[in-house]
Amino acid sequence: MPKIPTSLEKPPELELKPLPPHLEYAFLMDDGKLLVIINSNLTPEKNTELIEVLRRHEKAIAWKITNIPGIIPTFCSHKILLEEGSNPVRQPQRRVNPNLEEVVKAEVIKLLDVDII
Repeated sequence: MPKIPTSLEKPPELELKPLPPHLEYAFLMDDGKLLVIINSNLTPEKNTELIEVLRRHEKAIAWKITNIPGIIPTFCSHKILLEEGSNPVRQPQRRVNPNLEEVVKAEVIKLLDVDII
């Protein structure tokens, strides 16, 4: 099985969205990678201190699911229990709300990339 690069090796693409006024974006890397959201009301000293602590422990943060070692795929999968003698019935495919279609596609691709599905 090919090794999936961790987000420390290949950080994910970022899309910055507006945040509430009490939050702000901060990057752990100088090249604009490894994004965190922190409180905007921190003093500059506390802000710097927090960023340094996060940098020292960046490997402890699960930036994406591939960074969580030891997840067994069978733990994430399910099994449908049937009563003895019953036959499974295939349900017709249902349409996805058009407003959610892109979100669903992105989530499915993300789960496929990390071999959960």
